[in-house]
Amino acid sequence: MPREGMSRKEYFERKFGGGKTVEEMNRRMTAVGIQEGISFALDRIERTPNTFDAHRLGWYATRKGRGEEVAEGLFRAFFTQGRDIGDRAVLADIGAAAGLDRAELERFLASDEGVREVREEERQARQNGIDAVPTFIIGGKIAVTGAQSPDVFLEAFHSLTQEARHQTG
Repeated sequence: MPREGMSRKEYFERKFGGGKTVEEMNRRMTAVGIQEGISFALDRIERTPNTFDAHRLGWYATRKGRGEEVAEGLFRAFFTQGRDIGDRAVLADIGAAAGLDRAELERFLASDEGVREVREEERQARQNGIDAVPTFIIGGKIAVTGAQSPDVFLEAFHSLTQEARHQTG
């Protein structure tokens, strides 16, 4: 992904082929969001951002004890507000709203701090076959990617329970 991101339409065409596939993904994600009380505003998203600095912000926030708040803020900003989470000013807004010092955040985002560590986290994720956000690893064995219904997660938990019963059985 280029530093400045790319048009959402172009990104979806490159990654998923565009058209009906993308329409179905957006429909499914919106439907799951409604079930969970989340008002996705996918039509507001004009650009697919380069999220490397957003990942750095998450890395930084976790070390400051605000990782969950920042993750929530990133998802809310992007999926429900259509904000560009590749923009460092937006990232500073999100971090400050999560309780981090804005001046310190701006200094961090302008630096190379965390770059090596986040690159290593990316390498490990790819090595483990993770190439989508979100990806949930359940029980260290089952990966669930993307916007899925609660039933998909229940099935994953059920599979792990069945496997554990067979192993102890």
